[in-house]
Amino acid sequence: MRPLARFSLSLNEISQLIGAQIVGGVENISGLSATGVTHSDALIEMGDLFIAIPGSKSHGANFGESAARKGAVAIVTDPRGAEIFHELPTLVVKDPRSAGAVIATALYRDPMRDISSIGITGTNGKTTVSTLLYQLLQGAGHETGLIGTVETRIGRDVYSSKRTTPEATDLQALIATMREQHMRHLVMEVSSHALALKRVKCSHFNFVGFTNLTQDHLDFHGTMEEYFSTKSSLFTYEYADLGFINIDDSYGAILAENCEIPVITLARTNLKAQWHLEVCDPSMHTTKINIRGTGGILIETQTQIRGGYNLDNLLMAIAIAFESGIDPIDIASLVPSLSGALGRLEPVSVGQNFLAFVDYAHTPDAVSNVLSTAREFTTGKVIALLGCGGDRDATKRPLMGQVLSKGADIAIFTSDNPRSEDPDTILYEMTSGLAIKDPSKIISDRAAAISYAVSMASQGDTVLLLGKGHESGQEIRGSILPFDDRLILAQAMEAKR
Repeated sequence: MRPLARFSLSLNEISQLIGAQIVGGVENISGLSATGVTHSDALIEMGDLFIAIPGSKSHGANFGESAARKGAVAIVTDPRGAEIFHELPTLVVKDPRSAGAVIATALYRDPMRDISSIGITGTNGKTTVSTLLYQLLQGAGHETGLIGTVETRIGRDVYSSKRTTPEATDLQALIATMREQHMRHLVMEVSSHALALKRVKCSHFNFVGFTNLTQDHLDFHGTMEEYFSTKSSLFTYEYADLGFINIDDSYGAILAENCEIPVITLARTNLKAQWHLEVCDPSMHTTKINIRGTGGILIETQTQIRGGYNLDNLLMAIAIAFESGIDPIDIASLVPSLSGALGRLEPVSVGQNFLAFVDYAHTPDAVSNVLSTAREFTTGKVIALLGCGGDRDATKRPLMGQVLSKGADIAIFTSDNPRSEDPDTILYEMTSGLAIKDPSKIISDRAAAISYAVSMASQGDTVLLLGKGHESGQEIRGSILPFDDRLILAQAMEAKR
């Protein structure tokens, strides 16, 4: 998505901006300008600059010919890319990812500086915190943009998201579009991949939030130390002015102690935190909460959102909303209507006599939290279904299997998104060493596993489908096949009635 207003930078300006060597195409680039920038040849528009990034499977320069046909005026790439394609004027730099971020920010006139911007990072809770905060800001009358895993919103207009944090060229164009449509605030999720791959380079946030850190993405980061270091980089003056950190989390406590920028601390029970719960009184459908904040502010309200971990998410959203200028009276009145994010402990009902939810939980800690929450309101059995994604961190598979086996009365092990891997191999790694006894089962076919979970449910039970949440497809061998847990679950429950 791009703004309607047209922007332009000459290739000479761009070359000076990124310190590029110019090769190929025409030697004299005076008079040539770029009116857009993208890293994807599929998104090229006439007059664009094409950023050819080296990838894990192919170099972006292999798509240079396609970009040229669609109207690209020049290419920015690394020395290897320049060897692959140089039929257009080619600006050669060591790091085209960084260059793309710098160019996009300059082309669109640094749009984030014109919007009050909030970035949320952490292993779990990013989507929920961002969604709750978006709802609070919109509910208080502040036009707000949202960028995240599930969806992108510009005010009340909704668009599907392809990744948690867009590439820098897309991100800056999207924020420029939000500025053009008079958004006053931006709330966005910032993934560790985005930080490592420089998708948020040149971005600057008024506030940033840290939810927690648990094992995930070690296939990418290698170690928890590197994962934490990457997340922590958001809490520097390069990226932000003020941080909000959950110090109930052990990594959060370390970050708060060693943070470069000023910090506001949050905790559910730690009274030393600047924002904490004084009262937490759950009932059948709601939880009464009294929240104490900076300067002694007290917010008394109630929420329909379930789970202690979601109270952490709500607390962060409320604290940031208050520091963003939202009246605490408005916050208290809005909280009871907050609904959280799609696919996050999302109920599915067709009139059945048991509870059923889908949740995106795909780390050991997230799965444990959801199972514990379900136990709080379930009078019968907790029946939970879970798989592990292919081509992702394999070291967490046995941990997730153990958590599911321990936390559910009936544990059903199945496929998630196997991608290029053999689903049975993933299931073997997930269940190796576990004593799986009936009625718990291994059922590779996810639809069949969902049907089995429903068949085992009776009054007072809770069925949990974990791992895919809001996703509407299942990725198998390079193809994404239609598959929505919510739809399959509803169909299975209808068939049982």
